[in-house]
Amino acid sequence: MDKVADGRLYLGGSFVPAESGRTAPVHEKATGAEIGRYALGAAADVDKAVAAARAAQPAWAALAGAERAAYLRKFADYLQANYDDLVEQSIRETGGVRYKAEDEVGTSIRQLAISAVQATQTAGDILQPYKAGKLSLSRAVPLGVVGLITPWNYPMNLAMRAVAPALAFGNTVVLKPAELTPFIGGLALAQAADAAGFPPGVFNVVTGDGLDAGKPLAEHRGLDLMDFTGSREVGLEIAAAAAVDLRPIRLELGGSNAFVVLDDADVELAASCAMIASYEFQGQTCISASRHIVQRAVADAYLEALVARAAKLNVGDPMDLATDLGPLISERQRDRVHRKIVQPSIEMGAKVLTGAEYDGLFYRPTVLTDVTPEMPAFTEEIFGPVVPVTVVDTEEEAIALTNGYPMLMNSVFSSDLIRGMDVAEQLHAGEVHVNDAHARHGAENQMPGFTKRQWIGVQRTPLSIPDWAGRR
Repeated sequence: MDKVADGRLYLGGSFVPAESGRTAPVHEKATGAEIGRYALGAAADVDKAVAAARAAQPAWAALAGAERAAYLRKFADYLQANYDDLVEQSIRETGGVRYKAEDEVGTSIRQLAISAVQATQTAGDILQPYKAGKLSLSRAVPLGVVGLITPWNYPMNLAMRAVAPALAFGNTVVLKPAELTPFIGGLALAQAADAAGFPPGVFNVVTGDGLDAGKPLAEHRGLDLMDFTGSREVGLEIAAAAAVDLRPIRLELGGSNAFVVLDDADVELAASCAMIASYEFQGQTCISASRHIVQRAVADAYLEALVARAAKLNVGDPMDLATDLGPLISERQRDRVHRKIVQPSIEMGAKVLTGAEYDGLFYRPTVLTDVTPEMPAFTEEIFGPVVPVTVVDTEEEAIALTNGYPMLMNSVFSSDLIRGMDVAEQLHAGEVHVNDAHARHGAENQMPGFTKRQWIGVQRTPLSIPDWAGRR
């Protein structure tokens, strides 16, 4: 980690200062201590990075798949050799607890290993000919230069799920990590690529804020694909800018995910899964459950089970193995959760059963009841450790309230699997789980979408009761 915290970018195979010479501090989320500085890159630095990637791409694509795979394996080897340091860096920068950091670093290493294999597998298919006597082949070729903007919640993992397959298939990359996590989300990867001996320009990292560095990259016409994971609002801006000249983009945006508990549900299982669905990493993931929609017949029992579990969760230093929830990522995020979502909902009639309190960035796991569809706790993607419960009378009402909002991933709980699957089929989300919290998908689920033959698909795992169900 010796090169990542001294305020430099990684352009064309070298660590260099931003053209402006300006830097900004990065703070440990649990203590507030400064742990380094990152360069404040801007449009000129983005231009250099894209130019370097463009110049390097033809030669990188011309390498045999086995040669690119060898670089990826060296990349993975460096991360593995520095695993403990990277886990600690993730804890310090994100505020996530140790198992979250270990999962993030481990998944990143696994993604590189899988992409190294993909680089040496078939490069196309033999297709059914459209007429007798013809031969039809499909060949996958690189897109070119891929721009990538990643968020702060799983910065290394969410970068690597695009970086690794993009590089495997002969693309070059310009990565702009979130300014709250520039080291673990970007510059640590740059140091790994540098140690692995990647050719100059194949992998580039530009740090900086969203307006000065992110926006120029998102709108850069030198890219062949722009990949963004983050807020719906920014995603809409990127989509609008790309529409002007039909530049390809890939977006994974947030949504108000629902957690539906039907009147025949196993309440203890549902409450156990809710701890992961809404409180994992302090609820700061795009697949966290933001709305708990519960049928009245089991509402009291469900609320009692939720409060009992939430009260036992330890909030504190994420370095401590006994800690369940660390700090929120920033004061801005804390104030958004408390002042714009929790407090206004209470003023509109929601009741606090536990939580709704904080000390610095440490926010107590919260359970709200009597939440109605007009309240911010129902309509907003919370991105904090809050379980808002809305009680309904019928299954039909639960389905109607669930739909109508952008969603990535929902859950349905019912002791009747056929009923649960039937309800799941009626929910408008990309992924729905029955009797399960959100799936913590690893690298093995990533599809190679970084060639000119792409897929658009929906994953669904109807039944997967995890090992941790009922552990509290």
